[in-house]
Amino acid sequence: MLARLQVYFSGHVQGVGFRYTVQRLALGFDVTGWVKNLSDGRVEILIEGERGELEAFQAAIPNAGLRRFIRETQSDWSDGTGEFRGFEIAH
Repeated sequence: MLARLQVYFSGHVQGVGFRYTVQRLALGFDVTGWVKNLSDGRVEILIEGERGELEAFQAAIPNAGLRRFIRETQSDWSDGTGEFRGFEIAH
């Protein structure tokens, strides 16, 4: 079953290559969706895939050299829609 995970990262997550690192990391996982900066200084990711793959991807983000920038993470799960093709940096 396709799942959807929306994650908000807060801390010092903009201007440090966060989105580009997440985009590169996504290449190693079977996930689709996007990552983008928000006007309030947070970074949002919206991804779809199998739940286990999404959990593994989310767990890999801090371990990709980003842990020191992340102060707080908020996650919300829902059913996937299948609307995404690939993974991109959204604007």
